Amino acid sequence: MADTATAASAAAASAANASTDAPPFQLGKPRFQQTSFYGRFRHFLDIIDPRTLFVTERRLREAVQLLEDYKHGTLRPGVTNEQLWSAQKIKQAILHPDTNEKIFMPFRMSGYIPFGTPIVVGLLLPNQTLASTVFWQWLNQSHNACVNYANRNATKPSPASKFIQGYLGAVISAVSIAVGLNVLVQKANKFTPATRLLVQRFVPFPAVASANICNVVLMRYGELEEGIDVLDGDGNLVGSSKIAARHALLETALTRVVLPMPILVLPPIVMSMLEKTALLQARPRLLLPVQSLVCLAAFGLALPLAISLFPQMSEIETTQLEPEIARATSSRTVVYNKGL
Repeated sequence: MADTATAASAAAASAANASTDAPPFQLGKPRFQQTSFYGRFRHFLDIIDPRTLFVTERRLREAVQLLEDYKHGTLRPGVTNEQLWSAQKIKQAILHPDTNEKIFMPFRMSGYIPFGTPIVVGLLLPNQTLASTVFWQWLNQSHNACVNYANRNATKPSPASKFIQGYLGAVISAVSIAVGLNVLVQKANKFTPATRLLVQRFVPFPAVASANICNVVLMRYGELEEGIDVLDGDGNLVGSSKIAARHALLETALTRVVLPMPILVLPPIVMSMLEKTALLQARPRLLLPVQSLVCLAAFGLALPLAISLFPQMSEIETTQLEPEIARATSSRTVVYNKGL
């Protein structure tokens, strides 16, 4: 009955879309093809769109109701595919897919860049003291942990101890590496003061990258022990695979290493060149605003690029998985949710 209602809504939406370029709407499906990097890139640009932070409560209710009408086949005449895609974008940006509860604004994926950029600027400040290094690394990992928790898979209960374990592991590793590298740079007598300052600016990257890997492994270690669900082409559950879990964690870890690379490597390079310009040498007060803009641009570029490296639903051949998985399906390949 629900399928018939959805088909009727789809037909109504298609009739209203004869003159639009929007693809036919599919409830719960991505708007753009996920088989190509460009399609994934456009998909994640929608997900991180900061404009959804300003959606009103009334607009959110209207978007949710429009999708419910589509689902039950009661869509009013004249609704376009573009309106349906827009409604789904709003709902996915604000509400948790498993609990349907609003995600706190700073911890939404659409809020990751606006709320994370000041932290990146703090991480890259020159002449960091021990206290400031510890503070900014702690704040960065605290923000990351809250984003991870707010956007977690909530279909299965997860003990708070795993969240705390991942959080502490990430903070300790980030602070230890950042402080250790800063101490080594300070003791490197062969460096000139200018070289020492430049090298110090790159310290946050290895600290953040290693902490991100630590966070992923500790937070999702249970998947390695229990495996993750793999599905056939029709979406039917085939079984639980530990090998697929290893692939999922590897892909996620690589994403977490690539993500901070442009954010924490490009700004120091750009700023080292801009600081030599006559404008900034004559007006040193502009240094912080300019660095903030450079970090914002790097962050805005890096986030969609990094999370687009791999499909959300990754595909793997059954011959690479456990024998019982291969025997349980006639499909040559299965898919699994790698997570973000």
